[in-house]
Amino acid sequence: MFNWRLFRTLFCRTGTLINAIFPRGVMMYKSSLAFMQKFSSVSEPSSDLLNRASNVRRAASYLGQTSDDQRRLALNSMADALAQNSEEIIEANKKDLERSAKDGLADALMARLKLNEIKLESSISGVRKVADLPDPIGLRQLHRELDKGLELERITVPLGVLGVIFEARPDAVIQIASLAIKSGNGAILKGGSEALLTNEAIMNALNLGLSSSEISPKALTLLTSREESLALLRLDGLVDLIIPRGSNEFVRFIQDNTRIPVLGHADGICHLYIDKEADLDQALRIAIDSKTQYPAACNAIETLLIHQNIASLFLSKAIPVFEEMGVSLVGDKESQIIGIKLAATESDWSTEYLDLKLSVKIVNDMTIALDHIRRYGSRHTESIVTKNKTTADHFLRAVDSAGVYHNCSTRFADGFRYGFGAEVGISTQTLPPRGPVGLEGLVTYRYRLRGDGHIAEDFASGTRNFTHIDLK
Repeated sequence: MFNWRLFRTLFCRTGTLINAIFPRGVMMYKSSLAFMQKFSSVSEPSSDLLNRASNVRRAASYLGQTSDDQRRLALNSMADALAQNSEEIIEANKKDLERSAKDGLADALMARLKLNEIKLESSISGVRKVADLPDPIGLRQLHRELDKGLELERITVPLGVLGVIFEARPDAVIQIASLAIKSGNGAILKGGSEALLTNEAIMNALNLGLSSSEISPKALTLLTSREESLALLRLDGLVDLIIPRGSNEFVRFIQDNTRIPVLGHADGICHLYIDKEADLDQALRIAIDSKTQYPAACNAIETLLIHQNIASLFLSKAIPVFEEMGVSLVGDKESQIIGIKLAATESDWSTEYLDLKLSVKIVNDMTIALDHIRRYGSRHTESIVTKNKTTADHFLRAVDSAGVYHNCSTRFADGFRYGFGAEVGISTQTLPPRGPVGLEGLVTYRYRLRGDGHIAEDFASGTRNFTHIDLK
């Protein structure tokens, strides 16, 4: 059982140290504390949830032993069922949008909630692309002779059962379900209440598709209440990995209240650095795309860093374009002198806007830019625009983020765009998997050793010796 009182005491004492070291840290600390005070009690799983989770576990055990052909046919059946039930899904989404608008859901979440015909068709296409991806299960990563007749293999296997919690994004149900089935994993999914009807309509279609295949529909289940999502955190032994996709407060709460491994990112504070040797027209194009192509995405930039040598010329081009596109610009003193109207506060540098707002800072050189990213960034995605390859290579080596780009938009940080077919989320941790997590992040490996009466004592006594020969 999580000791809330002890954790709160330690957390509060730690806050002073966090504030002294990182300005961004204290904001994270305060928001996390407020969130955890609101949800300080994690529910114990009900008998119904335990039964459903056990069913997923059993179905996943069988799923992990199926062939790639069986899983590919199941995925195509899921895609067919989504297409056949598209009208019901779109209609359910309209009802969710109407209810959420009345409830005052934030614009950024409303944008994520909307699932129109084009978005649904793209998601269905994504399922078919996942179906055609190479099989991630049963790959031999290592084959080594330890001794004559004693051979070691390392083989990829499914993780088991995924518990995925996400906000607003109903298309995430489709992405996660397709990746789970392809990788041989069961999945327990919990979407936000704002997308309840859409998620249920999608899950009904997915289950319908699975029922016409050799894969059990029980491999996927949808949770519908907050109590169930919190109780999910107690299902260690039944769930192998928790993947939270939502606000940074919620992700941190999950990480602090479960013994199940957690994969996810707390926020996406992405930067674009315009170097003194940048092509300014190219830089403007990239900056506009990185901010406005989909501002509610975690890979949209929140801060624009500009070298002082080209700041005046670049901003004279950029400010009118950004303003025309409805972007609110806030900046440091130097950028205000050049033309930015609103002043940036200290908290702006560490804020994920998820909206048409952008912080601007003028820097003396790339070292200052790197220091700023190191201090305020979330290790998600950063990009540099420059014609100087040496400068670019330095930036690519120095920035410790999941994605580091040269002369391109940060919006490419996406599993579909990477060719993964889809993604279950983006991880900003340093341990793998990192960045957009597709199929390769949903498998682990198992060591298999085949012998012929071999015993350890023979090697300990020197009767036999290890050969350690790598085999093809």
